[in-house]
Amino acid sequence: MTRFRKVLTALALVCATSSCFTAEAQLETRVSTPVLVGADPSSFAVADFNHDGKLDIAAVGLELQILLGNGDGTFQSPISYTVGTSPGSVVAADFNGDGNLDLAVSNYLSATVSILFGNGDGTFQVSSTMNTAVGPFFIGSGDFNGDRKPDLVVLNGGYISIFLNNGNGTFRDPINTKLVGSALGIGDFDQDGTLDLAVTHSTDTSAWLTILLGNGDGTFREGASYSIPTDPKSVAVADFRGDGQLDLAIADFSGAPGVTVFLGNGDGTFEGAVTYTSDFAIWATAGDFNGDGKPDLIVSNFSYNGYSTGSVSVLLGNGDGTFQPQVVFPADAESGFVTVGDFNGDHKLDVVDEDPLFGYLLTMLNTGSAVFSPTSPLTFPTQLVGSTSGPLAATLTNSGTTALKIASMTCSGGPFKITRNTCKGSLAPGAQCDVAANFTAQVEGPVSGTITFQDSASSKPQVVGLVGAGTIVKLSPPQLKFPLQKVGTKSTPQTIQLTNMSSAALNFTHFIFINGRDYLAFSESDNCGSQIASGASCDINVTFSPHKKGIRTAFVQIEDDGGGSPQEPMLSGKAD
Repeated sequence: MTRFRKVLTALALVCATSSCFTAEAQLETRVSTPVLVGADPSSFAVADFNHDGKLDIAAVGLELQILLGNGDGTFQSPISYTVGTSPGSVVAADFNGDGNLDLAVSNYLSATVSILFGNGDGTFQVSSTMNTAVGPFFIGSGDFNGDRKPDLVVLNGGYISIFLNNGNGTFRDPINTKLVGSALGIGDFDQDGTLDLAVTHSTDTSAWLTILLGNGDGTFREGASYSIPTDPKSVAVADFRGDGQLDLAIADFSGAPGVTVFLGNGDGTFEGAVTYTSDFAIWATAGDFNGDGKPDLIVSNFSYNGYSTGSVSVLLGNGDGTFQPQVVFPADAESGFVTVGDFNGDHKLDVVDEDPLFGYLLTMLNTGSAVFSPTSPLTFPTQLVGSTSGPLAATLTNSGTTALKIASMTCSGGPFKITRNTCKGSLAPGAQCDVAANFTAQVEGPVSGTITFQDSASSKPQVVGLVGAGTIVKLSPPQLKFPLQKVGTKSTPQTIQLTNMSSAALNFTHFIFINGRDYLAFSESDNCGSQIASGASCDINVTFSPHKKGIRTAFVQIEDDGGGSPQEPMLSGKAD
């Protein structure tokens, strides 16, 4: 086990070195960090690249980007490095033995691996390149020949390739094992002192797990195989029972069950699979999320065709290899690769999730026994500039076993104002308090703020995010509700008047159209054109023509430069 932990990537090092308080725990969405507009980051490595005691991130998308951590869950602007074409996976290790972490990146379309030596200050030298047999889509690191130098394992289209390290950051020609795999995990599964591989394979109708037992020289012999769900995406390796034997958790994207756990026997074989629900799981990792000394599972769930929304699930471990039902935290992202680490220095395990569609990293901080509801920022409806919203509230619950002491609560001010605060003094176990705020739009466009708590659940401030947007686009009425309408008939039009309340022209950046679940039940016409003058109005006429019975909903999508775009007045009607 000791050797296994040493050779895992920075992700595992983060888990092993993060001491946590024993308490219930919750994830709170804190900040999103762009990683190239239009990028599709598919992997990242977490480590302290500049030796400042704060965790940093190396992310791959259109290229490699380094995001240095500020120590509070936020990151500095990314620094980009050119590697091969279509980088898809990254791993951190000290490949040349100089005490600074280096990076290895697999490049799918160019069929190469890029090596970047770290300077120890968060910057990296120009990459060197190694060729692979075919396009690589996963890269990992471990000591596969027992010389205490980190080697590389690369998963290609039809091969598993081992690159043995010469000790100076150069690598020998690959040792190729012909095997078609989709994901892999690294560990000493038979406890013989050499690293093994757990490799998943899949076809359209079936999937299985194969254990490759290491010979200690970069080659492998095939071990046991096990049937698994049909779309495996990742393999997490950890000791879920605390018995010194490595276990496996496989994230599956087929929709059900989500996570498959295999408990190791210590001889390279595994007990029968046990499955746990986590819808459309795209990646799983292990770590002690609630600080009870037992490994838990943290799973990223992809937003899939309207059946599920992007989220992160936490399955708390019972310490005997079994897990409690998932607790789901909305991620406000499509959700892809997920990793863990103490990103704000409070000795609790936090989460960074990715949005592979829009290209950003989402930081979700662990608030310990201070459980906030909702877990995402309070998001106010778009307001006309000069107008004030109604209040939105966040509830704080003490989920711990001792009193939660609240030292202070402050608001960032500006357009946000506290209207109610019952979170003062001491909060008994199981007790709740709440704080409410409103939003006054002062300028066009989005603004953000915070309500900050200093409490005994963390050595760092706890934050409730506040988000609002101002607009000069007035909609009257702000929504339309149609009376009962016969299926196959068409209603009388209803009108939304759109008025430009600013002193400048309002430009429409896209044509106005109907969107939403039942968009076919509504139709729209307007006289807005591409621009309306200051103080001018235009009319959006909507009719309701249902094709089947029931309540139908949609919205008008209006995209403009007036702040708060897109405006989306809701439409509803009932058909008989």
